[in-house]
Amino acid sequence: MSKTVLFELGLEEIPARFIDDGLEQLKTNTEKWLDEQRIPYEAVRGYATPRRLALQIFGVKDKQPDIEEEAKGPAKKIALNEEGEWSKAAVGFSKGQGQNVEDIYFKEVKGVEYVHVRKFIKGKETSELLRDYKHVLLSLNFPKNMRWGSYNLRFVRPIRWIVALYDNEVIPFEIENVQTNNVTYGHRFLGSETTVDRAANYEQIMNSEYVIANKDERKSMIEKQLNHLEDLKGWVILKDSELLNEVTHLVEYPTVFSGTFSEEFLEVPEEALITSMKEHQRYFPVRTKDGELLPYFVAVRNGNDQYLETVSRGNEKVLKARLSDAQFFYKEDQNGSLDQKLKKLQRMVYQVELGTLADKVERIKSLTQYITEQLEISNQEQIMALRTAELSKFDLVTHMVDEFTELQGIMGEKYARIFGEKEEVAVAINEHYMPRQAHGELPKSVIGSIVSIADKLDTIVGSIAIGNKPTGSQDPYGLRRQSLGILQILKEYHWSLNVEELVDYVIDYYFELNLPTIEKKSITQDVHEFFNTRASYLLKDKGIDPDVIEAVLANGIQAFPVTLIKANLLTNKRNDPQFKTVYEALGRVLNLAKKSESTHVIPSLFENESESNLYQVYQDIHEEYQTLLQSGKPEVALQLLSQLAEPIHFFFDQTMVMTEDHDVRSNRLGLLTQIASDILDFADLNAIQWKQQY
Repeated sequence: MSKTVLFELGLEEIPARFIDDGLEQLKTNTEKWLDEQRIPYEAVRGYATPRRLALQIFGVKDKQPDIEEEAKGPAKKIALNEEGEWSKAAVGFSKGQGQNVEDIYFKEVKGVEYVHVRKFIKGKETSELLRDYKHVLLSLNFPKNMRWGSYNLRFVRPIRWIVALYDNEVIPFEIENVQTNNVTYGHRFLGSETTVDRAANYEQIMNSEYVIANKDERKSMIEKQLNHLEDLKGWVILKDSELLNEVTHLVEYPTVFSGTFSEEFLEVPEEALITSMKEHQRYFPVRTKDGELLPYFVAVRNGNDQYLETVSRGNEKVLKARLSDAQFFYKEDQNGSLDQKLKKLQRMVYQVELGTLADKVERIKSLTQYITEQLEISNQEQIMALRTAELSKFDLVTHMVDEFTELQGIMGEKYARIFGEKEEVAVAINEHYMPRQAHGELPKSVIGSIVSIADKLDTIVGSIAIGNKPTGSQDPYGLRRQSLGILQILKEYHWSLNVEELVDYVIDYYFELNLPTIEKKSITQDVHEFFNTRASYLLKDKGIDPDVIEAVLANGIQAFPVTLIKANLLTNKRNDPQFKTVYEALGRVLNLAKKSESTHVIPSLFENESESNLYQVYQDIHEEYQTLLQSGKPEVALQLLSQLAEPIHFFFDQTMVMTEDHDVRSNRLGLLTQIASDILDFADLNAIQWKQQY
């Protein structure tokens, strides 16, 4: 007979951002525990609200299945002594299996006889096993935990009640003096204390107490009400997915309502209004169908539709205060001049070891200058890039950004226009923060992209130079995101800037300023590896196999757009039978070149035509090959490199490389080492698993 099990953990309000992961952990850990305990079940369904994490386990059998199995012990020669009596090993084995020596029999395994016994394990009652479920609840991990009262347990929020039912029977256990029972609590204001008579009736009972325990159903209710309001009013409600998910986890019984605010606030940039509504109040902003922001907001109440007008007016008062602040900040920030705001950066510490924000701006300007010199851009673009770098952080001293940190860059663009800066500069001030997320929007202008790279390079190298390297999942300065951003920008604009050279320039610059607290070699290695790992991640994201990634990154990232082309090219070549002779030839060169310590070649020491021929072909293509790689044309470069395949095969057919004559051997290895150097500039072809593809 199968039954339903219910567990509900009642808590003080859980932070909305922890709920999805907490529920997923609860389901996953429960399924793992059920499998480990050999408890047969059909399905697990999870529930979550701000005040509870719960789940039902359906189709649970009354007991574990009985097990009858054969256990193998020591070999016969070990199990019996010289007198034919059972040894201690045999006796110990039989006892360990819950049997005795009379139950032993011999069975041949691969020509050798071993001791065996049959044992029967009677399945335990499920009701008995469920008492240990508390360990599943205590296994939940959250980003932040707390202690309460005099208890030692650290948990996301204080535990107030625990429901644990096996059909209609309470499963007994306790956590920090909270005993399990069948009593739960409905909505904080609309519901009441209630009894769950059977585990299978949980969801219906909660619904009757104004708790929609199923988070997906709550979310669906909110979406339907938002859509209805849109149709009724002719609005377009900005249904941000993250906000919708957060609001879902803030309520137990959702009711959508709307409110309004004075049109005078529309003079404030809409980004500030929207941020104030979404981030501070959890409201949905409203637009016309033409995209114009309207003086309305939509919110979700944790309750029913009674007294909604009163609720709306209360929220309008709160929002008015918020928007009044934004309006005041906006007007106040327009006083003074940009130079005055830039001077304030001198009083704002960026990082103790790295100086003030003004110091950071100076570094960004210097790096921007260097990058513009490496790229073929106009003199006018260089001037605007430097001006953008100079103004890149001025909005951090404004009241608006101090209040709404999410608006950094956005308000910089707005204020730059007001203060009469060129449109390109204003836009680039905002763009230099892009991408703001791992796969977020990239800068659309060359100027914004250059300053973005400069700013991010300064942040990454600066942090690692003073020992703030990301570890594990900890990355408080967002260095991983910023390094990904640099590589994505380089790819987007097909800029063949050498990543390692960029990094080395920044490190040298830092040492000129006497900023690092770690030795140069260590910083260089850490930053190179850091970027290499990010490049590997992006290549994997593009569907490149691990061995190809290893091959193209063996000699560093170099120019990332070119590296990506190489990776795609080699991915295709590995399935091209005509390329087989090429990779075999180049691979043999790479293998033998490892035995050389010199690249010196003396043509007069050549003893046969194959040596001279290979050397001549290499000399003919070397310079052009390197030029093609430097100019970002790896496809043509590989075609040129492939011309070496035939003379290489001819060379190995006619020549004994490891001859006894030291000078001749060294000369031949030197030739192969020169060729290998060019091959490695493309990729380490031996890292690719070619043979598996044919």
